[in-house]
Amino acid sequence: MALDDVLTLTGADASAPVPDILSLLGDRATLARQAAFRIEQAEDPTAVAAYRAQRHEFFVRQQGLFETSDLDERDADPRTVVLVARDSAGEVLGGVRLGPVDDGPDLGWWYGGRLVVAPSARRLGGVGPALVRAACARAEAEGALRFEATVQPRAEVLFNRLGWHRVRDVDTAGQPHVLMRWHVGRISAQACATKAELGPLLAALARNGSDHALGGSGFVGDDGSPVPGSDLVAACDAIVPSIVERDPEWAGWCSVLVNVNDLAAMGATPVGLLDALGARDASHANRILSGLKRAAEAYGRIPLLGGHTQLGVPAALAVTALGRTDHPVPGGGGRPGQEVRLTADVGGAWRPSYWGRQWDSTSYRSAEELRAMLAAVAAVRPAAAKDVSMAGIAGTLGMLAEASGCGAVLDVAAVPRPREASVGDWLTCFPGFAMFTADEAGAPAPPAGPATSAVCGELTTAQGVGLRWPDGAITPAVTGPVTGLGSA
Repeated sequence: MALDDVLTLTGADASAPVPDILSLLGDRATLARQAAFRIEQAEDPTAVAAYRAQRHEFFVRQQGLFETSDLDERDADPRTVVLVARDSAGEVLGGVRLGPVDDGPDLGWWYGGRLVVAPSARRLGGVGPALVRAACARAEAEGALRFEATVQPRAEVLFNRLGWHRVRDVDTAGQPHVLMRWHVGRISAQACATKAELGPLLAALARNGSDHALGGSGFVGDDGSPVPGSDLVAACDAIVPSIVERDPEWAGWCSVLVNVNDLAAMGATPVGLLDALGARDASHANRILSGLKRAAEAYGRIPLLGGHTQLGVPAALAVTALGRTDHPVPGGGGRPGQEVRLTADVGGAWRPSYWGRQWDSTSYRSAEELRAMLAAVAAVRPAAAKDVSMAGIAGTLGMLAEASGCGAVLDVAAVPRPREASVGDWLTCFPGFAMFTADEAGAPAPPAGPATSAVCGELTTAQGVGLRWPDGAITPAVTGPVTGLGSA
């Protein structure tokens, strides 16, 4: 579009100096972008008081849902978040509250309510929907995996438009309401992003005519693979290049950690490591190798057998690990009805710069503690085992279930979890050491040293993974196969 066209559309004077014209256009654009209101957390008592006054006017005086006050125990809970809409002058136009359902530990089950918009703000339009959207975003940011609200029947259409769905009719304050649920897709999105392409991508390898492709019958989908004609198991993992670039020592440590976990899930003892390393220079390569060497020492002086190193290239690191076992434990050996157990090290803390994504317990542990955790699966030989990978806890359970030809239910309240981690973060992060096992009811817990072990679900005849909550409700986390590789 030419400048003359712009002038025609804006009504500007074509004879005016160009700088003045551009200034005029900028001013109009700025005015057009100014929002009629903003959403923020109510931090000061004045904003909270204004929101509560609007609630009282609407729910008590106008609707008569409450006799004297609509305040309750949720208003006194310090975990409750109040979001308000303010106009450009700072006046509170409406608000909504949200927070955990139960008085105990936050299990990631949040509830929203007391949505109100001042009569003077209703002519603006969009205040109510904006508050609902902000509440959804805040609940997910706090790690909630289940978010619900009870609404009056006339509001059901609005909530449907915003992506909520009806659960059931309920009674609130003696009046009919509808329980609505917002779909939190965090787990399914992660599983899709990290694993969904594996099946189609690796299909050609499965068709290459070898009986041992993708691990061979019974081990398709495992992170390690039995080597034909031997008692060896081989595993290979690459580290995300951005981690190798900005955190080289940690990348080196993790390259050992993820591989020995893969071997441990199959009940194999590590016997050697090979690395393929790319680095921009010798100094960077040395930092990566120092982390790798330190981890190999910590996990029992695993021999570094060799590999390949190239300098003057973008950062890259992949490690292959070899282990030994006469009877590998498959990841797809589970059957419907078997108990699911998670054994996880909940000590440690979030890795700096990876808050909510990578839990670091292993770098704090002694060599004896690390070796005890690695030997856990071999000690009990369950029907199936799988270490938690980039798909997270819920996604990895979906992988075990898929390889076993079934589905799974995970009891949210029974999952071993650090106090510092929200449920949403914990079920989707890389947890350092965490191992799923599936076996018959009453099977012994793996003796995993400092790790915590608990039965937290079961395999089912369905597909995917459901989250079971303390009230018995099951919400979908993964609705179908995770990898597309199918049954082992």
